[in-house]
Amino acid sequence: MVASEVHPFSKTGGLGDVVGALPGALESLGADVLTISPLHQCVRRHKPKRTDVRLRVPLGTGVIDTPVWRKGNAWFLEHDPFFDREGLYTGPWGDHGDNAARFTFLARGAMELLRAVGLPDVLHAHDWQAGLVPVYARTLYAGDFGRVKTVFSIHNLAYQGNFRAVDLPMTGLDWSLYNWKQLEFYGKLSFMKAGLVFADLLTTVSPTYAREIQTPEHGYGLDGVLRDRAGSLRGILNGADYAEWDPRSDRHLAERYSPEDLKGKAACKADLQRSCGFDPRPDVPVIALVSRLAEQKGVELVLGGLERVLGEDVQVALLGNGEGRFEEAFKGWAARRPDRFSARIAFDNAVAHRLEAGADLFLMPSRYEPCGLNQLYSLRYGTVPVVRATGGLADTVRDGATGFSFGPSTVDAMLDALRRALGVYRDPDEWRRIQAAGMSEDFGWPASAREYLRLYAAR
Repeated sequence: MVASEVHPFSKTGGLGDVVGALPGALESLGADVLTISPLHQCVRRHKPKRTDVRLRVPLGTGVIDTPVWRKGNAWFLEHDPFFDREGLYTGPWGDHGDNAARFTFLARGAMELLRAVGLPDVLHAHDWQAGLVPVYARTLYAGDFGRVKTVFSIHNLAYQGNFRAVDLPMTGLDWSLYNWKQLEFYGKLSFMKAGLVFADLLTTVSPTYAREIQTPEHGYGLDGVLRDRAGSLRGILNGADYAEWDPRSDRHLAERYSPEDLKGKAACKADLQRSCGFDPRPDVPVIALVSRLAEQKGVELVLGGLERVLGEDVQVALLGNGEGRFEEAFKGWAARRPDRFSARIAFDNAVAHRLEAGADLFLMPSRYEPCGLNQLYSLRYGTVPVVRATGGLADTVRDGATGFSFGPSTVDAMLDALRRALGVYRDPDEWRRIQAAGMSEDFGWPASAREYLRLYAAR
């Protein structure tokens, strides 16, 4: 595996979660997995050990002397001028200006490391940051990697790693590859397109998203490339890490609980209500949102419908950060309606656990969602998800059976699904049935890992 982040060492979102959990699931099925990632500043806090391996990684007209660090089966490439900084991809003024060089170094460094420690059967690259890996395997490193199968996974097609054409010489790749069928994308050098074109097999993180990205609406200009490669594209759902996300063992909760005994969930609800400054009424439904505050997540739908939502006898708790305009809008609502709306503008993993356990409903109105993980956590915690039927949300939440879903990305459609959910909430027996159905679902990593193994073995 080659990826720009790997939980628990580094993480900005679902990519880190997947690369952190999938290798262990594969190893439990008998695979031998090595993960390669940068030695980010945050990785050092986990105390990896410096190895005896030292690489010389070509970059542009120079060569970078690269120490290699390791913890378990995770290997880390050191180059402090690239990675000794707080933001993995962005800083106070936006994307890091040297991202093309940083992730060229990751891809080429991975090839050099594997030549040093042993070639794999399968080389699995994740998202645009590792998009040059399949290209290198079929060009500059073809002599060594010609028999190695390459897999490229799309975690979010909207983020593509598109850079100036003049950056191409830095990669060491020949200008002949800079054409509309290979690396060129509307006058840019595209790392995402590189992976899509050169990998033997492509995956993305849910079956529905695999279909959606072949359409102009969700393809972000690459839908034609993906339609051409449709026969090599598979959608495999991400798994939930139930070792961390399970109410029976969750160390963050006021009281643990299980599908057989939900008494502890009532205690978690009361704890959440008190922490939000709400009246701890057991009868009032609590709606939770844990989200990056960005248009992709449908937060403008929430803002558009929030006045009507708060007109109901409900309490709403939000945790998230992101675009400043959304942060300010939600802080304004919290100031106006502190009795019914709480906004914590931050990312706090412990608070996210308590929201999942203490809420009755979980709202995810995403405009698009490649897979999504919070709806999987909500199902396990007996917190009924209300989602837009897109991507992995459509694949994991069954309307009226384990949760509630809506189709059009409109305020009215979202509010209609919420009203249906609140109507069922008032029928305790029916609500308990939906909770039980959701808690019995299994979206753990073993099933997904078996699909990856079948993919790796395919000819």
